[in-house]
Amino acid sequence: MTDETARQSQADPREEKFVVETGLLSDDQIDGLVDEYCTRYHGLNDTENPMSERERVKSAVRRGELVVWFDPVENSASLGVPG
Repeated sequence: MTDETARQSQADPREEKFVVETGLLSDDQIDGLVDEYCTRYHGLNDTENPMSERERVKSAVRRGELVVWFDPVENSASLGVPG
């Protein structure tokens, strides 16, 4: 195995998703992520009102049960379970 092959097989740490501390985000940014989470996970499941889960999801973010993940490759953020 050459040095070039070894370098290609290692993932670039700058491309890995990471958790963003919610204290660094504005309330509007968190609200947007909560809305996106509700419509993504509840809106496709024949839920009559996916936004009814909004306060429950926001509480989960405050408790740390859901965290903000940032994907530098996609340049996007979303809520998910801690890793």
